Amino acid sequence: MGNANRGRIMPAPKHTIEEIQAAIAEEGSKAGAARKLGLDLRSMFRRLNRAENREGYTAHGYSTLRKFTDDEGEVILEWEKTSKDKQQQAEAFDEYAKGLMSKIKPSKPIKAPKVQNTDLINLFVISDYHLGMMAWHGDNTDAGDWDMKIAEDLLFKWFQTAIVQAPDADTAILCELGDFLHWDGMDAVTPSHGNILDADTRWGKLTRVAAKLKRRIIGLLLEKYSQVHVKLVSGNHDPASSGLYRVMMDEIYINEPRVTVDMSSDLYHVFEFGNTSLFFHHGHKRSPKNVAEVFIAKFREIYGRTEFSYAHLGHRHSTQVAEGNLMIVEQHSTLAAPDAYAAHGGWVSKRNAKVSTYHKKYGKVGELVISPDMVWGAK
Repeated sequence: MGNANRGRIMPAPKHTIEEIQAAIAEEGSKAGAARKLGLDLRSMFRRLNRAENREGYTAHGYSTLRKFTDDEGEVILEWEKTSKDKQQQAEAFDEYAKGLMSKIKPSKPIKAPKVQNTDLINLFVISDYHLGMMAWHGDNTDAGDWDMKIAEDLLFKWFQTAIVQAPDADTAILCELGDFLHWDGMDAVTPSHGNILDADTRWGKLTRVAAKLKRRIIGLLLEKYSQVHVKLVSGNHDPASSGLYRVMMDEIYINEPRVTVDMSSDLYHVFEFGNTSLFFHHGHKRSPKNVAEVFIAKFREIYGRTEFSYAHLGHRHSTQVAEGNLMIVEQHSTLAAPDAYAAHGGWVSKRNAKVSTYHKKYGKVGELVISPDMVWGAK
């Protein structure tokens, strides 16, 4: 059979490539340009890609040979193409970050609560929250909707519930285990591969809401705990913004001696508490099966002088606990509803987040698992 479109006159595109490029320059992002012109974002991306490949258009930028290790420990070589557009976005991101940081006003110290059990520490882990994502229950059966309003409301209420239920302790660790934001720049695409994401808001609003949430949560923790340690681990969706927020939180609480922020830009983190060592990695570079060796190599002294070791990973949006000879490795689920991509791929694990309690001498002694339904029921 011949081509069904053969002989037909196809309608002319609603906007020229030049008009689209002008809108991108004016709006500062492809997503903004699509909204302004009334175009479907995915279709607009395809048109731009085809235009770049046509005669008369040249590919801007350069290619770099990257070397990385997959989940199984295999070394992979991959060519990564860097476009002029990405470079401009990076410059715009830097300027935006500088402007955001210039407006920061340090928080005033608040009175510390009465010293509680100094033998215990409570670890609050939030993994793969994907703030800014848009999800519709029609795409994922009974998993629920997800947008900025729902996400902001749920997280604050989750911490209110978790803090009340957690045992008394002198110190809390707030750990965002990566992918707190759904995307990491002016356009709602994955940083590494440019895949288009379902987004609910613009970048400026997303970053403001995220900063406000972090401050509100740390404020809640300071009401109960004498010391609050903050770990903002980088994920594959938010490698740049996680670093931005580390600097921002450190500046905000520079006058608050009860708050410490881990400023390491490493993808692997550690916290030592008496006879217990806690390790953190998003899970996009190493899996639960092969992450222990990396932690031990990086933090050899801490691992050597602690008897109980626990690793915390995210990334896969599901719970998995593996007890090996070296340490216990836990993969965390997420509070976020699955988007269309996850739902269509069958990744619809139960949603929850945890508070783990550790003893200075005896390691892990307790755990709270709190789901969204438990939070809404607490209203």
